[in-house]
Amino acid sequence: MNLNELYPNITSKIEDKDLDELRYLIVVDINEYDPEIDDEFDVFEPDDYNYLAYLTERLQEAMGEELLESLASLIEADENFDDYLRSELDLYGLQSKLEDEESVAKAILNIIEKEMAK
Repeated sequence: MNLNELYPNITSKIEDKDLDELRYLIVVDINEYDPEIDDEFDVFEPDDYNYLAYLTERLQEAMGEELLESLASLIEADENFDDYLRSELDLYGLQSKLEDEESVAKAILNIIEKEMAK
């Protein structure tokens, strides 16, 4: 996957041009609770938020403070997401009907790319 072609506005702001995996920009995981591993529920209850998304430092720097601050409202307005909870500027709990982590990552990056193109 060539992220430079998919997200030119994002990658143009990043020094390292050797980006070939989404995880270099955003890490998305399924939010699952395993009572054998987890002592208690975290901030994001799995029944409410089925995905966790972390924006890497590299992506945060490319976005800039203004876009980073407004990302929550952009996610809220996007049809791919039913609900979200921003725990920190770079960490989100998301409720989405998208089928997998890659789809969620791409949906968020598409939002960011579109905003950076303006």
